[in-house]
Amino acid sequence: MLDLNWPYKRHASVYAGTQKYVEEQGWESVIDEYVYDSISSARNKGEVPYDGIIARASKLLAERTRNLELPVVNVWSSSPVRDLLPSVFPDYEASGHMRAEHLLSRGLRKFACLGCRTDSSDVFEIAAFQNAVQEYGYACQTAWIPLAFSQTLKKWKDSAETIDAWMQRWSSPIGVFVGGDQLGRMVVQKCRERGLRVPEDVAIIAGRNEEVLCERPSPSITSVEMGFERVGYEAARLLGHLMDGGEPPRRPLLLQPEGLVVRESTDFFAVQDELVAAALEFIAKNSHSRIGQDDVARALAVETRTLQNRFRKVLGQPIAATVRKVRLERAKRELAQTDRSLKNIARDVGFGSPMRMYELFKRELGVTPIEFRRQRRI
Repeated sequence: MLDLNWPYKRHASVYAGTQKYVEEQGWESVIDEYVYDSISSARNKGEVPYDGIIARASKLLAERTRNLELPVVNVWSSSPVRDLLPSVFPDYEASGHMRAEHLLSRGLRKFACLGCRTDSSDVFEIAAFQNAVQEYGYACQTAWIPLAFSQTLKKWKDSAETIDAWMQRWSSPIGVFVGGDQLGRMVVQKCRERGLRVPEDVAIIAGRNEEVLCERPSPSITSVEMGFERVGYEAARLLGHLMDGGEPPRRPLLLQPEGLVVRESTDFFAVQDELVAAALEFIAKNSHSRIGQDDVARALAVETRTLQNRFRKVLGQPIAATVRKVRLERAKRELAQTDRSLKNIARDVGFGSPMRMYELFKRELGVTPIEFRRQRRI
């Protein structure tokens, strides 16, 4: 019961993940969007038609399965019964932190968030985003609109007014996190109406990588691939465990997001210092090569010591640390989104050898590249 009439990844991709596991196990899978009614009708006849259920679980489903020996796994983070049922979700706190780190790495120092307060995924992500930027000493302006903001003309107009008032408080350049893909497109439109350039004035990261909304029209929007197919796969695996008589987990199973999908809306370095901005642009274009601090300084025709001092003053870190960070982000995307070998990834992102990449992953992330990939893949 996954509300497949809604063509979102958090519905359709979760379903695709369940089917991958179903095929591996040889199960029979049935779509039943009113399974609580099927259970109730069958129970009166003395038999229940299913051995287990994966659902965006409603209160009614929880009530009607409570006294049945019928395992249910919930995959809806905003479910009113999320604390009562075994559940599998993306780790929205991790994705919120990931979004903040990406915008911080662009040199941004002013931030804003927009989300739907009744959508728990927005709530968790925005809280993590706020915490991440506050750790660096920066504030975040946050606005909330209704979940069904386009349900009626009045809600649409009220939400547009809320967004306008929120944007009125901005000062550029600013990094903006928007909870939904459609909402992200609305903010891009509002920026255009106000004469704000994306990404030069406003760098936007939005939604959960619904490609149709993220990729067109220009500017394309940077997003996070949440890994909803993995959610479906692990939900089916958990259901199998429960159907075999296993104990339910005490807490929801949280899965790391697959990674950032960087597009035009954040393809910018917001640094007032022109020399550092030029250096960051050079690093972004050449991080795949064997470059060091001397190479960056030479490209800008400046003394290495001068550039190093400017980096420490403006970014609070040396040139080498910046190069490593850019390479690390590229490697994370390659590991999460491709099947390429560690050797080829290490070479192409500029680490040179898999061992060098291994050492950096262990030191910065606490996991090996293989473990990182495994966490983000089925």
